Amino acid sequence: MQVSSGLVVGSHNLNELIVISRDGDSSRKGWEHLSGQTCHICGDEVGLTDEGELFVACNECAFPICRACYEYERREGNPVCPQCKTRFKRLKGCARVEGDDEEDDIDDLENEFNFEGRSCGQDGHHALAANAISNLSGLPHVVRTDPQLPLLSNGQKVFTQFALPHIVNPSKDLAAYGYGSVAWKERMEAWKQREEQLQMTKSGNGGEDPYSEGLDLPLMDEARQPLSRKLPIPSSQINPYRIIIIIRLVVLGFFFHYRVMHPVNDDYAFWLVSVICEFCFALSWILDQFPKWLPIDRETYLDRLSLRYEKEGEPSQLAHVDIFVSTVDPLKESPLVTANTVLSILAVDYPVDKVSCYVSDDGAAMLTFEVLSETSEFARKWVPFCKKYNVEPPAPEWYFSQTIDYFNDKLLQSFVKERRALKREYNEFKIRINALVAKAQKAPVEGWVMQDGTPWPGNNIRDHPGMIQVFLGQSGRLDTDGNELPRLVYVSREKRPRFNNHKKAGAMNALVRVSAVLTNAPYLLNLDWDHYINNSKALREAMCFMMDPLLGKRICYVQFSQRFNGIDKGDQNANKSTVFFDINMKGLDGIQGPICVGTGCVFRRLALYGYDAPKPKKPSTRTCNCWSKLCCGCFCLRKKKRLPYKQLKTRNTEQEDGEAAPLMFTAMEGIEEGVILNTGKVGENFALSELKLEKKFGQSPIFIASTLLEDGGTLKGASPAPASLLREAIHVTSCGYEEKTEWGKEVGWIYDSVTEEILAGFKMHCHGWRSVYCIPARPAFKGFAPVNLSDRLQQVLRWALGSIEILFAKHCPLWYGYGGGLKWMERISYINVILYPWISIPLVAYCTVPAVCLLTGKFIIPELSGAGSFWFLSLFLCIFATSILEMKRSGVSIDEWWRNEQWWVIGGVSAQLFAVFQGLLKVITGVDTNFIKTPKVSDDGEFSQPYALKWTTLLIPPTTLLIINMIGLVIGIATAINYGYDSWGQFFGKCFFAIWVIIHLYPFLKGLFGRENRTPTIVIVWSIVLASIFSLVWVHLDPFLPKSVGPPLVECGLDCN
Repeated sequence: MQVSSGLVVGSHNLNELIVISRDGDSSRKGWEHLSGQTCHICGDEVGLTDEGELFVACNECAFPICRACYEYERREGNPVCPQCKTRFKRLKGCARVEGDDEEDDIDDLENEFNFEGRSCGQDGHHALAANAISNLSGLPHVVRTDPQLPLLSNGQKVFTQFALPHIVNPSKDLAAYGYGSVAWKERMEAWKQREEQLQMTKSGNGGEDPYSEGLDLPLMDEARQPLSRKLPIPSSQINPYRIIIIIRLVVLGFFFHYRVMHPVNDDYAFWLVSVICEFCFALSWILDQFPKWLPIDRETYLDRLSLRYEKEGEPSQLAHVDIFVSTVDPLKESPLVTANTVLSILAVDYPVDKVSCYVSDDGAAMLTFEVLSETSEFARKWVPFCKKYNVEPPAPEWYFSQTIDYFNDKLLQSFVKERRALKREYNEFKIRINALVAKAQKAPVEGWVMQDGTPWPGNNIRDHPGMIQVFLGQSGRLDTDGNELPRLVYVSREKRPRFNNHKKAGAMNALVRVSAVLTNAPYLLNLDWDHYINNSKALREAMCFMMDPLLGKRICYVQFSQRFNGIDKGDQNANKSTVFFDINMKGLDGIQGPICVGTGCVFRRLALYGYDAPKPKKPSTRTCNCWSKLCCGCFCLRKKKRLPYKQLKTRNTEQEDGEAAPLMFTAMEGIEEGVILNTGKVGENFALSELKLEKKFGQSPIFIASTLLEDGGTLKGASPAPASLLREAIHVTSCGYEEKTEWGKEVGWIYDSVTEEILAGFKMHCHGWRSVYCIPARPAFKGFAPVNLSDRLQQVLRWALGSIEILFAKHCPLWYGYGGGLKWMERISYINVILYPWISIPLVAYCTVPAVCLLTGKFIIPELSGAGSFWFLSLFLCIFATSILEMKRSGVSIDEWWRNEQWWVIGGVSAQLFAVFQGLLKVITGVDTNFIKTPKVSDDGEFSQPYALKWTTLLIPPTTLLIINMIGLVIGIATAINYGYDSWGQFFGKCFFAIWVIIHLYPFLKGLFGRENRTPTIVIVWSIVLASIFSLVWVHLDPFLPKSVGPPLVECGLDCN
């Protein structure tokens, strides 16, 4: 698509486009004016005949029908013209069907029994993806009947391009095609020599698996060495941790044995509740420990990547990358932050012709469109400055906020002048952006209008056509130094009231399809609107894993650690989540890879399409040279292992396109390069796989063709016209494109949960892929954390609600994906992800028990004996030792560990508890929950106080627990003082648990009694009312609870009178 083509608007049910040019001229054009006459059955172009003339199916009325629909209707449908009801006549080049008349003028014996037409036929649309592209755009005919991609053998390409295949007629002698000739024999000998050399290379490596992660490569020249390596944790750090884990498991066993064998008979109900809660906590801890058993670190070599793929004097061989930025509402998501994210992408240290940025505006806001227009203009000055001086970070807002030492001798005078001038330009850019935001605060009643008077197509955000605008690109504007700029594309998918848009997951899937049509990079980077590139070499870090010749083919995504700006010094809201990112994720990387957390993740496009991971070829085993295979004394006879029926069925049905999977199968036997034996069952299987591809990916020939390209790009020799790309890009963003396909079910981001990224990663792991966790020395990306406590709770609620939805979905790790490529320890980690919100129920009960004990005088623990004291003390020591060793080996500070512990309680008794009930409500009643957008930047552009509280029902449960425990603590002290020294023993035990709850809820306590940003009055009122009711019920309204009294009184026999 040309950059100068303007904003393109189209709908799924209208046979026209609206192109709004940059100069304000808008024109409405039908598809036929752009790409020729269209078929009135399938909507494709009619195309041309072999003679270059327009294809005409009906000679009576010339009703426009494409050749594919014409042949299908004659073969399997109704062979009459839909308009004049005249029977279709057989045209030259078409196969004969039953009922055709004998006409000498059109009968051609060469196509009398057209094998190609019969084997490649399909219902409704295209014979081949590449063939359809040729028909669509009038390009040379490129046929690819083998649905597989260029297959890989030991990391080497077998087919480097799509050659024009020769159709072999089985009725003719094979010698007519060159088989058996001298040239044929020479080619076969050369092929055998290459295979022998590859086999010798493998045997020289000891017969090890080429995909083995522990492969010790010999030292070669720098360019041929691995691009990354795995660094296991030193045994001096990991072994003590494992020993403590085992000891803690043993202690837990004895602890529960003591608890069960020593019940509290006076208050059996409380004791039973406490034991059940403790058992749930232990189970949660065990599930959390499995992923931490094999932690690893990784190291990348950027210099080797450059030596291998960027040779001097040659074009860069680095892979193309499509980068996605998703935004919805620019009034809630700062447009200035979004602009900085886009600018950091355009200025990344990567070849400009291999980077494309796609911005998804799911709110169809004219403000976002105008901000991107301003951003593209400022990028012409910002990008060359970053390239020239290696600017870090490449986001201007945070770069200019850094202090520069101008007295540094290394600073060039030209750099200082350019930096000052560019900073003035950026300040003017900010003024323009802020002016646009101020103007958009109040929308006009009649809706927004563009410069030429055309109404903005997205005035109705729930009912608007799809829109695409290419702002920058290879054929567009250059930067101030005259160099090309990366591609920048604005995309807003079509929305209609009766279609489910699937929120963010649907928008991401639309971006996958649009990018496949326009650029089709093999790798995708997903970023949120507030996550800018902090390390300009982030893409190169990811390519060190993805393009590694040994391990790269099995990696589905590279997940970067998340780092945040604007966090207060003490991180009171635990926004850093260092325990999760620096401990848990490293542990998962040692199994099958970390889970996908959404932003900052580089995906392999083919893995998102639902293809299986490549299976490493096992080395051939030695066999005996017995003259008879029936030799009873030979142990080399092995019965071929037969897959069970269920597994066979899974491979044939869930894979959906066995013949078309680019990394699954080897080349068909007996098929030479460029030669296809189009006989019988082979043709039928291909026709079946072609139909499966359409049912899986949708009815877009260009997109289907792109899914067959392992290394991305377009078909060799086929470059569709801009009008064809324009049409397909609008078509794949239409609201009805995903109907009756596998998008959101088996392909792309999955629609079963609001945490769609977790399900997408889980699906890839089930297909045998592995992921990689990357933590560069300089953080790759930085984002914004939630503004205050209330917003942080909303974020935790969304995550927990997504886990609950996954638990009741089809793709639940408890029962989905068995027999695939998911490792059992990786499955346990996913099970832990979906079960952790349910711990909120025993956690709330356990936080309530101390207050109840203080109010009623009862206790959940009996009087401890020597053995009981030993097991309690041993358990506490193991807990502390485990935490200390975790902090030591991961570098997590004690403050960060304590914030994590606080938020385990805060999130559990508030957001996670609400998520459990909302999830159950959705499952039982079918009531869908609204998507919760977490605010991250305040209205004035500054970060609010960390303890600022806004009204939300999530604050009521923790505040109530805080109040009743404080009331119980006061009553407990009064009771202990009243009854004297003997009652202080149990009081200290009760007081310990109550204080444990209060210090974990300290952020709420500070919000309640702070001078500023007090807790909303309604939260305090509701919490006090609930706490009072709870206290009255337990203390006054239940006469069956015995009160604590002093020592028992016994008659002494004396008459006191």
